[in-house]
Amino acid sequence: MPVPGPGYSVTVRVEAPPSASAAGDLAGAVGRAGAVITAFDVVESHTDRIVVDITANTYSDDHVRDITEALETLPGVAVRKVSDRTFLIHLGGKIEVSPKVALRNRDDLSRAYTPGVARICQAIAENPEDARRLTIKRNTVAVVTDGSAVLGLGNLGPAAALPVMEGKAALFKKFAGVDAWPVCLDTQDSDEIIRAVELIAPVYGGINLEDIAAPRCFEIEKRLREKLDIPVFHDDQHGTAIVVVGALRNALRVVGKQLPDCKVVVCGAGAAGSAIIRMLLRKKPGDVLAVDVHGIVHPDRADLDPVRDPNLAWVAEHTNSERASGSLLDALVGADVFIGVSAPNLFGADAVATMASDAVVFALANPDPEIDPLEAQRHAAVVATGRSDYPNQINNVLAFPGVFRGLLDAQAHAITDDLLLAAADAVADVVDGERLNASFIVPSVFDSAVAPAVADAVARAAAAR
Repeated sequence: MPVPGPGYSVTVRVEAPPSASAAGDLAGAVGRAGAVITAFDVVESHTDRIVVDITANTYSDDHVRDITEALETLPGVAVRKVSDRTFLIHLGGKIEVSPKVALRNRDDLSRAYTPGVARICQAIAENPEDARRLTIKRNTVAVVTDGSAVLGLGNLGPAAALPVMEGKAALFKKFAGVDAWPVCLDTQDSDEIIRAVELIAPVYGGINLEDIAAPRCFEIEKRLREKLDIPVFHDDQHGTAIVVVGALRNALRVVGKQLPDCKVVVCGAGAAGSAIIRMLLRKKPGDVLAVDVHGIVHPDRADLDPVRDPNLAWVAEHTNSERASGSLLDALVGADVFIGVSAPNLFGADAVATMASDAVVFALANPDPEIDPLEAQRHAAVVATGRSDYPNQINNVLAFPGVFRGLLDAQAHAITDDLLLAAADAVADVVDGERLNASFIVPSVFDSAVAPAVADAVARAAAAR
């Protein structure tokens, strides 16, 4: 069942009679409708009426209508206005450009702009590497998308993707002091995307690819890494994989297991799933079974097409040592770990009961996971989700700000698997032994120690190349 949350927070302005029971009647109506009140403010008071702002967490537009109808059934109550607080914070966008230098007089202008700026241009022309020292390239990342895989919503296009990219840029600044800018491209042709990023690359110290559908995202990332002299990072792949691998290291510490002894099931073989598998294989698990919409991935499957989807062919070749076949439920039998980056409501508690003892379940489909976390907890020892309203949130914010902070500080030109693994270990290490338990295997996204720890690990790994 959906749970009210801040993503659907609304403020309802209500006019009501000034009776002694008015506040209780209004709050009771909202509560009976299933919302969670977070604020109750009297904004006007008159002899014949009061005006109240009720702020509440809901779970859908239909739920909001239910709440307003419940309020209007009360005698003398009228709903004046409903304000969606999520839409309000997006009015005019969420980010801006601000100058870092004062422009108070002609002297300031002469140094920041013409004629003084010409000397900087000449210096960079003579030594292009100086662009990293003397321009925003030193601290700037392009957040690039074509809008083909926006969150879990699908192919919405570049304009609809912009609010997500703005949010990403805000997170870069908040958690790592990185200046990031949305680049939403009005094309879904791989060659055009690659060429467009090539053309804008001189401005940026790194490229963060975001919400580009598989399997095109694999080709785009690969070719850009070959062409550019700055790091190219696909967050849907590598950001997710970093946090998952770090969290899994801690989860296995909780249950007293070693990864080389574990059977791991990864449900979802797209961008995130394949990156998780690639990183896990570097740590030599007992076995990994990948599962997609057609069942367990194995080399003999009839629908496997190495030309159309070379990524899936690679997964088939490097996983499933016993060439097992069957469904997700078949794969779960005897598994020590389940990692889901796929679709909601795929199995229940009975399937978890078939897993090995002290099982670990990472059900990361968002907003609705592969299994209800409460159901998973009936048999699993450790449960994680992608949601903020349950313990152990696997969130990319734990990875990408620190990763790029480290890359920019090291003036790195590329990203390696060793660098990604260093970032995963850094995320895990923030949770020390005194705090580690089944409900706390990853730090909070607001833990100020995370981004610096990841940045330091990444910078050291980059310097060691």
